[in-house]
Amino acid sequence: MTAPAQNTNAISPALRPVVELEKILQDLLVEHHKLARHLDVQQDAMQRLAIKEMDYARVQQELCRTRVLGLEQRRKSQVKQIARINQLEGEPKIPQLATMYPQRASQLLQLQADLRSVMRDVESKSFIATKLATAVLGHLNTAMRILSGAVGGGGMYTKRGTPRLASRIGLMEAVA
Repeated sequence: MTAPAQNTNAISPALRPVVELEKILQDLLVEHHKLARHLDVQQDAMQRLAIKEMDYARVQQELCRTRVLGLEQRRKSQVKQIARINQLEGEPKIPQLATMYPQRASQLLQLQADLRSVMRDVESKSFIATKLATAVLGHLNTAMRILSGAVGGGGMYTKRGTPRLASRIGLMEAVA
């Protein structure tokens, strides 16, 4: 047997659901760290306009988010199981679980603090990436509107080089 399997067998049956919850929280922590790294890679690629790297980072982020959603479902299920075992109504929060299981309180509270910290990090990095992407798309949209306006104007420009736009395109301009 491996060391973690022996460790799980040494734990009392009453604590097993909480230990399983700790494992899920650790997995969530790992996935959030991965997500933060992929966001860093994406931001670096955005600064260098490395399209392939941006796309790869985006795909990896989506995979991480999918795994996080799966782990969240497992976490909720485990918390409901703990609530059912202890005959509680609703979903108990981690501080409540820590008071119910004082043997595991320090681990639970530490995992909660670590997870909150990395989630704040991911949130701030996502916010920055969103703002940057919005700005770039705004500039591209403006450039496309100017270009389409120039094309729609029949190729007529003023002496200064700005496109002259007709207020209304008549039949003769449309054919020409």
